[in-house]
Amino acid sequence: MDLLLTVAGISLAALGLIDMFHSLLHPSGKGYLSHLVLSGVWRASRATGHRLGSAVGPAAMVAVILLWVSLQTIGWALIYYPHIPGGFMYSPGVNPADYPDFAEAIYVSLVTLATLGFGDVVATDPWVRLASPLQGLTGFALLTAALTWFTQVYPPLSRRRALALELKGLADVNYAKALGEVDHAVATRVLDTLTAQLEKIRIDFTQYTESYYFQEEDPDLSLARQLPYALALRDAADASPVKELQLSARRISLALEQLAKKLQEDFVARDKNSEDVFAAYANDHGQGTQA
Repeated sequence: MDLLLTVAGISLAALGLIDMFHSLLHPSGKGYLSHLVLSGVWRASRATGHRLGSAVGPAAMVAVILLWVSLQTIGWALIYYPHIPGGFMYSPGVNPADYPDFAEAIYVSLVTLATLGFGDVVATDPWVRLASPLQGLTGFALLTAALTWFTQVYPPLSRRRALALELKGLADVNYAKALGEVDHAVATRVLDTLTAQLEKIRIDFTQYTESYYFQEEDPDLSLARQLPYALALRDAADASPVKELQLSARRISLALEQLAKKLQEDFVARDKNSEDVFAAYANDHGQGTQA
């Protein structure tokens, strides 16, 4: 029984560490458990009409961090549990008989994970003494990972908002309709710049999956709302007799198709074409499409 508890504890702790690795360090940017929590909080918010607003993304990330903390706490508690109380020395005034063994194991695990080091409970079992510092290192890594995760999500959000504002500005001046009247070199440069931005957004959705679950309350900053205008620019350029604009149209069309594919793979229901995918993206974020 003691061996089974130890194996179960190691498995839980390892599961949490693997999920942290895939969420923060792996090129896919998506841990299985973290993705379930993020998408679950998002669906709950969407079911209430996104009443959480812009808080849904941070709330989902906090929920993931709490999951990681819980996995480490319970996992290590299961490792300590067979050694409670005989494998520990207690300070005067602390009677282990006053506390349930598993509750005491949870306490030891939390104190060790937080690296508090109260000293009221000290491991005397050789294997537990060896394992405790490893959990302390895990706690330090978890704290660092949580802080890093929050700081790394905002650059992708800034890029997404910048592209949304760029598309909004072009839509406001009806740039697609006037594309044939603009200097061809200027129009080509505008389209190629948009293509580069779209490619970066696709990479962001790959490496920073959690950024999808941040909703914009300001429609001007919402890529979900402004993105369809890129399709209008693509169509206008493709209809132009100018070869340079047609080439730029093919480039931006490919970038849009790749972005739509990424959204289909990880976030929205599969649809027939990019237009439908982007409409589903807008609906998922509670945004009407740009006219």
